[in-house]
Amino acid sequence: MLQSVKEADKMDNIDAMFSDLLEEIDNLSQSVIPAANTPEGFPVPLSESAVSVSFTDLNESLNELEDQDLDALVIELQSQSTTLEMRLNADQPTCILTDNQIATSALTPGSDSAAAFPAPSNTAESSGGLHTSEPQTKAEKLKLALKKLNEAKVRKLVVKVMMSDESSKILMVDDRQMVRELLDTLFEKTHCDRSISWSLCETNPELQTERGIEDHECLVELLSVWTRHSENKLYFLLRPQKYVMFTDPHLFYMWKKNKEHFSEVSVQAKELLLKENFEGSALIVPDLEGMLYLKEDGKKVWKPRYFLLRASGIYFVPKGKTKISSDLACFVHFENVNIYTAVNYQQKYRAPTDFCFILKHPLIQKESHYIKFLCCDNEHTLLLWVNSIRIAKYGTIMYKSYQAAKERAATLHTLNDYKDRYNSHVP
Repeated sequence: MLQSVKEADKMDNIDAMFSDLLEEIDNLSQSVIPAANTPEGFPVPLSESAVSVSFTDLNESLNELEDQDLDALVIELQSQSTTLEMRLNADQPTCILTDNQIATSALTPGSDSAAAFPAPSNTAESSGGLHTSEPQTKAEKLKLALKKLNEAKVRKLVVKVMMSDESSKILMVDDRQMVRELLDTLFEKTHCDRSISWSLCETNPELQTERGIEDHECLVELLSVWTRHSENKLYFLLRPQKYVMFTDPHLFYMWKKNKEHFSEVSVQAKELLLKENFEGSALIVPDLEGMLYLKEDGKKVWKPRYFLLRASGIYFVPKGKTKISSDLACFVHFENVNIYTAVNYQQKYRAPTDFCFILKHPLIQKESHYIKFLCCDNEHTLLLWVNSIRIAKYGTIMYKSYQAAKERAATLHTLNDYKDRYNSHVP
């Protein structure tokens, strides 16, 4: 009983120590005033903030790490500290951030979806000395990890990833990692098959949207734009439509044909479509067009308009005009927006159907007149538009991600077959 009390006291001391630190940083963050011309619905980007910090319980987030992950984190941070100290001793120039360059990511106070850590201050002493004795208890490891995280040169996050059954896994990620690497880590933690359909997805309860995060994206950058009191979550889910444009390219490049002909499309025909549209000198975007419903700004009113997809964005036909290029008006360009599927917009916005999607800047985390709301007649039309837009926006790099995912899955399958054959011959 006495030992457990002492252990609890240790944890309380750690909490108290870092509560003071976090309070000081949070006070600094309150001095950051958004620019006067920042549009409504846009949080201040981290790159434009002197300090932007929000924490729930840093110690609690680290405490949720599995023991082996915490050990690996401590080893990695000690290695980084040793390397930095060697560079300083050799009088080599190093890239050290000043206080007004420190920026950490916003996170979810309710769900603890992510916990961010501040970058180092501009002092040589920040490297600190290494402990002469190795930490033994988890409390000691947490204390060392928290110290080294404050000295780290790379932004790190403790991220909670939800599973389909609402259980969760805790990951340590940094701004050098792409989503593909995190999926590999989740494969190891969950022991699931390495299907190319597994995805990291972000959900936004306030906007009632969800989006599959592309394999080439940086998760730390994505989480950096989540607002201070966001209830967003990350999910690890099977999404059969993740690479549907590559497994069934005829759906997008032969969309005008009758669906009855799709059953006759051979594997060779699909491979030819991929070669023609993704492996040539330039990406070819599906020539998708059709009637969609557009929500009017600030109203629960949806009006039909004829839209056309192009490589640079979505265009529409103004009243009294034709579909020729000179008559088309630009609806939205793709370079500064992401596409999100919507949930239950029939009830929320009185949409004609529940097959809706929105286009918005990643910084917009709540309702804003900068969001473009569109509604489709049916699920198939939604599939065509969402994934054709993904092709236009990410086509070439997404195709490379698909090929890499296929190769990894095939390698694992081969290794499993080899193990099965080996085990079957072992007496």
